[in-house]
Amino acid sequence: MTSISESNLCPHSSLTLVPSEFSYQTGFSWSDAKKRAAAVTPQGRAPSNVSIPAQTSFPAPLILPEDDLALDPKYPAQSLRSWIRSKDRNHVTKERKIIYVAEPPSVDPSVDFIRQWSQLKAPKSSHEVPPEPQTQEIIDYVTAFYHGLLVKKLPVQLMFTRWGTGSNIEKKKNGNIGLILGTECVRIRTRQVSGEFFIQQLNLDDLLDAAISLLPDDAYALLLLVSHDIYENDEDDFACGRAYGGSRVAVVSTARYNPVLDVAQNIDREHSWPASHCSAYIQSCCTNAESAKKPKQRQKISRTDIEKDQTKWESTPLSDDNITTGPIYAALAAHRTLSSAMNSPSLSASSGLWLARVCRTASHELGHCFGMDHCIYYACAMQGTASLAEDARQPPYVCPVDLEKILRACGTTKELRDEALLSFCERHKHIHHFSAFSAWIQSNP
Repeated sequence: MTSISESNLCPHSSLTLVPSEFSYQTGFSWSDAKKRAAAVTPQGRAPSNVSIPAQTSFPAPLILPEDDLALDPKYPAQSLRSWIRSKDRNHVTKERKIIYVAEPPSVDPSVDFIRQWSQLKAPKSSHEVPPEPQTQEIIDYVTAFYHGLLVKKLPVQLMFTRWGTGSNIEKKKNGNIGLILGTECVRIRTRQVSGEFFIQQLNLDDLLDAAISLLPDDAYALLLLVSHDIYENDEDDFACGRAYGGSRVAVVSTARYNPVLDVAQNIDREHSWPASHCSAYIQSCCTNAESAKKPKQRQKISRTDIEKDQTKWESTPLSDDNITTGPIYAALAAHRTLSSAMNSPSLSASSGLWLARVCRTASHELGHCFGMDHCIYYACAMQGTASLAEDARQPPYVCPVDLEKILRACGTTKELRDEALLSFCERHKHIHHFSAFSAWIQSNP
């Protein structure tokens, strides 16, 4: 990655904390303060004395061109009340209260070529490839994020092997491999990749079906990690993860989150969360993208509809005087104290960035196992994402609505959960993402 001098870095001199100008063109209508307050209550009604969170704590969804909500602006909201009343939601019980995490399967030495599928085709950067995130670190993060539940490594040995006798998959564009699940072996479809990063991809649906077979009797949910690139269907280029929420299983691939691929995948590290709220960056995205042109037959949203709701937070200059006036500013200040992630990052920093990305996606996909739908109320870890670029802009925290769901499901308190997350972030305070998350938590009473 090209080195960028500190003088050329964006100063993030102001932040935008409500939906972007572009969101008005898509037909997205941000819920007003009263509706957002009502969404946090079990009754679905906002009390008269409710305290509305400031946008400096919980900014609105950004909604830039090609973002998930830009493509589906009418996505239905899931309030706390609708989550509680959902008939399909799985409850944590005394018999099922453990989250299991399965580490990436090993590879049978007789089919070592399968190991090569998870390796980059060619170096994409002059920097050394960082080590892949460790499963135990992901377990520790999930333990903090879903505080109150036990999180354990799945004790079953997983291994990729040949599927069937006489199979010659290494010479086929598309074919099957086997995945050993203890005493059972299941089929995993694969396909050759036309892109420039990996040789072969594994089918996500098959991996999810395998995860269902792995689910222990005492499990509330199971997360299967894979090192290989994955795809969902023939129309897919790739996928990073998905959950069968009703079946309580999720799969997350670490492959595309490798920081070495950032430039080729158009990921702007400099404006990853919390700098994703930088006003200059948002304006640039909306101005430069062809999709920023006004779509046809979209509902026209009056700017005054949103301006009535705490307009003073829309774009606030960043200065020494107000840099700590809210959690988002505290997070950005912490982000800026470390050397730039864009400027010749160390191997340790790159490895930490990779870990942070996988942790955020793991917590999101497991959220679906808890019955949580994609969030449209705020910028939130449960927001849907339509690209890796949008993924990098999303925060690690959950909004007030989804926090209430987690606290109820896990039987814990905000204070205990915050303490657990802070402890994890303190161990990784040299990493931009976790340093910023720690500052955000400490500034959000």
